[in-house]
Amino acid sequence: MAAPGDAGGGGAVPGPGPERPPPGDLRSVLITSVLNLERLDLDLFRGRHHWVPATQRLFGGQIVGQALVAAARAVSRAEQVHSLHCYFVRAGDPKVPVLYQVERTRTGKSFSVRSVKAIQHGQPIFTCQVSFQLTQESPVQHQFTMPAVPPPEELLTQEELIQKFLQDPNLAERYRKHLNKIQAEDVPIDIKPVNPPDVYCLEPQEPKQLFWVRARGYIGETDMKVHCCVAAYISDYAFLGTALLPHRLYRIKFMVSLDHSMWFHAPFRADHWMLYECESPWAGGCRGLVQGRLWRRDGVLAVTCTQEGVIRVEQTPNQSKL
Repeated sequence: MAAPGDAGGGGAVPGPGPERPPPGDLRSVLITSVLNLERLDLDLFRGRHHWVPATQRLFGGQIVGQALVAAARAVSRAEQVHSLHCYFVRAGDPKVPVLYQVERTRTGKSFSVRSVKAIQHGQPIFTCQVSFQLTQESPVQHQFTMPAVPPPEELLTQEELIQKFLQDPNLAERYRKHLNKIQAEDVPIDIKPVNPPDVYCLEPQEPKQLFWVRARGYIGETDMKVHCCVAAYISDYAFLGTALLPHRLYRIKFMVSLDHSMWFHAPFRADHWMLYECESPWAGGCRGLVQGRLWRRDGVLAVTCTQEGVIRVEQTPNQSKL
């Protein structure tokens, strides 16, 4: 993928010097395919699909990431995204491409706003407002403290955990089918859950989860907007599911995102491990609210996310068969 601004830009994470991809390392598919848009006209783009969830609806993170790519191509190289606010208004059809129409809402001296509409079958399926800012220094700075967790090198990947659970002869068959379904997904993200259970089960738990995440493959130092687009894709994976953790005895009938917001605070590398801290402060009225923070390994808060979604379940909880 060319730099989203069509011109590259500043904002790269500080490092010891130019970095080269490891020998034989493949470029991230998130750059070469998933978030790579075809320009049809000025401010009009077409995106295709890579991974489609079992629901056969388009993955929301892909739509957000592609919309941000489209918006970023309509600003200067020097401007960096600092926030986006999205609404999912119709279910996406995985059988046809998505058109992204960008409106140059405002271009100011410090801030610029771009509006993006994602269209399928002649109707909008998604709308998004993205705000960009020229870099400005300020003495007013603070942030929360990053949670203390084991480093990713000490943890198993999601794939390794699934293999471990599947080797359990006492694993219930419905859990085995669920894990096999997850295992078959071709998601271009590396994930390492923090504090995973020793035995797989669907017992209720606190609506909080922590996991290390990064893009699969190499991206390198480039326009910071590229890493923000990848982070937008990553941020939606397993995010809304945080609201279901206390209610895992219920069978899900329908779950879909309603809106998604992100604020970008500091430069980061989306192909480096980041800690994704997710929590759900509230659920009710067939909706759930989730909040997330993406931390760099050095403790810098890089991104904040918020999402609300529709959650409908069977009224009677399932009885555990373990």
